Amino acid sequence: MAKRDYYDVLGVNKNSSQDEIKKAYRKVALKNHPDRNPDDKKAEDRFKEAAEAYDILGNEEKRRKYDQFGHQAFGAGAGGGGFHGNMNDIFDMFGDIFGGGGGFGGLAVEAHVSVKQKALTSE
Repeated sequence: MAKRDYYDVLGVNKNSSQDEIKKAYRKVALKNHPDRNPDDKKAEDRFKEAAEAYDILGNEEKRRKYDQFGHQAFGAGAGGGGFHGNMNDIFDMFGDIFGGGGGFGGLAVEAHVSVKQKALTSE
């Protein structure tokens, strides 16, 4: 299955400012957050997809490469990119957006623990 355009994932256009991209990511991430959608695999996938899109579009250099080469800029052999981290990295991004510490009322920490527990029980 082909990857969706990162701008479409976040619901922004190519001329959007970094602030608009950040706000759009926050909106999509909150809507699809695992704590708000327990046992909803599609919401979890949208959450991860939004994190991947923000990882690229939220970084000026990666965004320039994406605008020039699309997803191929970050494919195999292209020097990395995309969201290849784990759920910890997603929650680190939340700290960057929501002011670090406890995210928004500790929700990110609780979700991190919840996701970790699911990962451990499914291994």
